[in-house]
Amino acid sequence: MWSARSRIAVRLLAVAALAGLTAGCFQPMYAERTDGTPGLREKLMGIELPPVDKPNASREARLGVEIRNALAFKLYGQATGLPPTHKLVLRFSTSRSSLILDPNTALPSSENYGIDAQYNLVELATNKSVMTGSTFSRVSYDIPGQLQRFARARAFRDAEDRAAQEIAENIQTRLASYFTAGT
Repeated sequence: MWSARSRIAVRLLAVAALAGLTAGCFQPMYAERTDGTPGLREKLMGIELPPVDKPNASREARLGVEIRNALAFKLYGQATGLPPTHKLVLRFSTSRSSLILDPNTALPSSENYGIDAQYNLVELATNKSVMTGSTFSRVSYDIPGQLQRFARARAFRDAEDRAAQEIAENIQTRLASYFTAGT
């Protein structure tokens, strides 16, 4: 009969053997390549981010700049990347809805803000679309002091910024997946 300790030892040995077999299969996404091919970081730095087409001085133009800046930081880590190999075309729409209304003043005390974004990655050499996708972000925010106009405006702007960061994160993750897996 096998004791409990020997069964555990056999299981640990089996796990270690399987881990040893698969150890060569793992490769970190952002690791530098030794075979001379560009790594994921260099591929992401080759994405051009043109300005989002929104009317000047509108809330959506400010939001487009916020998304673009967040994407540039996530892709490049700085303001500019390498010479472009791809172009990312971004379109988005926004929504805003009241969640809770104060029964005494009929003013909202909690609202929901959303961004729906569509993006298209175009290879510059062939001018062909290589990847399209869509993502969304929904954030809620409370309005402190319903009659305080500036507090409400600041809460709304903070919600816009949080939603823009989430959109940029979603797009960056999808682009990293595309360049790693090729699909």
